Amino acid sequence: MTDARNRPAGLIAIDHEMARQASDAVASFHAAQALTGRIAASLKATGRPLLLGMGGSHAVGRAVEPLYRAHGIDAIALPLSEQLGQPLAIEGKTILVTSQSGESAEVLRWFAETNGATGDTFGLTLEGDSFLARNAPSLVGVGGTEKAFAATRSLTISFALHLAILAALGDDPSPSLLAIENRQAPDLAAALATLAGVRAVVTSGRQLQGLAEAIGLGLTELSRIPCFSLEGGQLRHGPMEMLGPSVGVVLFRAADATAGLVSAMAVSAAEAGSPVVLFDASGEAPIPGVTTLSFEQAAGMAAIFAMLPVAQLFMIAFAEARVADAGTPVRSTKITRSE
Repeated sequence: MTDARNRPAGLIAIDHEMARQASDAVASFHAAQALTGRIAASLKATGRPLLLGMGGSHAVGRAVEPLYRAHGIDAIALPLSEQLGQPLAIEGKTILVTSQSGESAEVLRWFAETNGATGDTFGLTLEGDSFLARNAPSLVGVGGTEKAFAATRSLTISFALHLAILAALGDDPSPSLLAIENRQAPDLAAALATLAGVRAVVTSGRQLQGLAEAIGLGLTELSRIPCFSLEGGQLRHGPMEMLGPSVGVVLFRAADATAGLVSAMAVSAAEAGSPVVLFDASGEAPIPGVTTLSFEQAAGMAAIFAMLPVAQLFMIAFAEARVADAGTPVRSTKITRSE
């Protein structure tokens, strides 16, 4: 990290968001319970939620898909832009629209074109006075809109709102709340050194693919180099051709049935010559030739909450080493108001 006196203003803004994300997430979890019973009842009745969002909000949807599917609920996460252009039918489904600002261009157009959608449409947002919150019963995160560019606090709170819904469906939230409140702090130095010379990064996972997508987005927004995400099977089917010393690979492994597949990808990527960093809550042995950030054994939402703040610090430090004004967008805005 650079001296605080020389730290870019954009990263200072992110620091402020992250400093309160844990307390805001716990408060959001508890505040959400007034509406989660109604959302859970809708999910049980329809069994087919459609999770709509853009950017980091879509990555959250991707991350929680398998957690809802574990309840026999056929969750599908789709970019809201894709739903606008190539829509899935919404009748008979529970619609969860996630937008931290509640004001993005796609949100406004989707509600206009669907006439308010259905009686089973709900919002997840950070802004209680937003368009989204005014037009759908909404879970509203504590602390107001995230100001800094690149999603950090908004991701954590959005996950906390989903945790509240999953608790209403019967999940035990205790391990996840414990992970939020007791942040682990593996040393990032070796991981940053591992990727010091890369010109691009691919992030990947299996059940944690949504988390990989969130971090891939943050890496590219902040560092301005190509950083993207491919689900582990999709990475295996052809894109392995791009791997080599200049392409870093960041993997996410938890204590779930897909851990072995993530391990196999780590081995293959390292054999291809790529520098590999593994965020690991699987409880399995480290992999030779792979830089591992170890966490207490966890799966699902608890693994997400354990890894997320550390991965956020990693993406910030990765960008700070490459961009003088990291955290200050040059081609984007915090709230995207055009399509």
